[in-house]
Amino acid sequence: NGKTTTTIILNQILKIAGKSTGLIGTNGIEIGPEKLVASYTTPEASELQSLLATMNERHISHVSMEVSSHALEAKRVIGTKFAVVGFTNLTQDHLDFHGDMASYFAAKSKLFANEYSDLGFVNIDDAYGRELFNNSQIPVISLARENTSAQWHFERIESTSRGYAVAIRGTGGILIEGDFNLIGEHNLDNLLMAVAIASQFEVDPLVIGNSLSLVQAADGRLESIDIGQKFMALVDYAHTPDAVTRTLATLRKSVSGRLIAVLGCGGDRDKTKRPIMGQELVAGSDVSIFTSDNPRSESADQILSQMIDGLVLGSKGFVFPDRKQAIDQAVKLAKDGDTVLVLGKGHESGQDFKGLITPFDDRIELAESIKRGMKS
Repeated sequence: NGKTTTTIILNQILKIAGKSTGLIGTNGIEIGPEKLVASYTTPEASELQSLLATMNERHISHVSMEVSSHALEAKRVIGTKFAVVGFTNLTQDHLDFHGDMASYFAAKSKLFANEYSDLGFVNIDDAYGRELFNNSQIPVISLARENTSAQWHFERIESTSRGYAVAIRGTGGILIEGDFNLIGEHNLDNLLMAVAIASQFEVDPLVIGNSLSLVQAADGRLESIDIGQKFMALVDYAHTPDAVTRTLATLRKSVSGRLIAVLGCGGDRDKTKRPIMGQELVAGSDVSIFTSDNPRSESADQILSQMIDGLVLGSKGFVFPDRKQAIDQAVKLAKDGDTVLVLGKGHESGQDFKGLITPFDDRIELAESIKRGMKS
């Protein structure tokens, strides 16, 4: 997990360093300046090879790519050899497909084999990462935010008004320093992985350090919506228990007013995480608003009942099956200095119900809601 942001940060660092870059992942496909919509995080085998061939023809030198557990199980990346592979952490997700965490981890681990790469980077702060590091089929380099015995680690992390001032120590005693303007401790893990891999590609440490302040967040990842309102408004893709917990905890440290959060759970996906996400939403926010998020073939009301099962919402909790109404309620409740956070869909531009996908972008809906509130 975290692979979307990691690949995007790496792509930006390489681009700033003057490399001709390509990107394949959840947020889309980039072939140099050309951008395409992605159907899957990792394309089907034939499409993937076609994309890589096109990038080669256009003299793209470096491709940052997300490899999903689904793709590994479906053998979409067979025949592709990566210069390096990376693992940041593993949290509960996709259990509707894998069945349990052991199977999910086994699928992810397949990438760390000679078939796919000769070198891996693994974050050993994560328990699954430590297991992978100790049992990898290929040579691996250790990374950690908290464990200074790792080959790549932080020597200094200082909070700033925009993010963090960091000092990163790497192999051979290399030191990379700079200002990193993304919030969230999970983004420090993503940064560390991207910096270590960029260094492996012999990007000058000074160039990497100078690039850190220029790195921008991925679309829909703690993306700010600012049209002059007196409260903070953010959209984030968090759709797992761990991601919801981390995002809320991150904002709790940096905001002064109330934290008003909107969250739903997708249909036809892992049902066991629904009550957990509901609990985390209530625990991490001052005002919790439950809503729908791509119900697909399921009933939105049934999904919501599973999310709030056992919870006492009281006056600080609301349930709105209509996502637009939920966002409107969050904006209506927001006062000066508060933070409105809409979770789950991030960069997605549609709402899936009964096989029909209708236009719905949290960023647009939140902005429009704020505009209506400012006029009233």
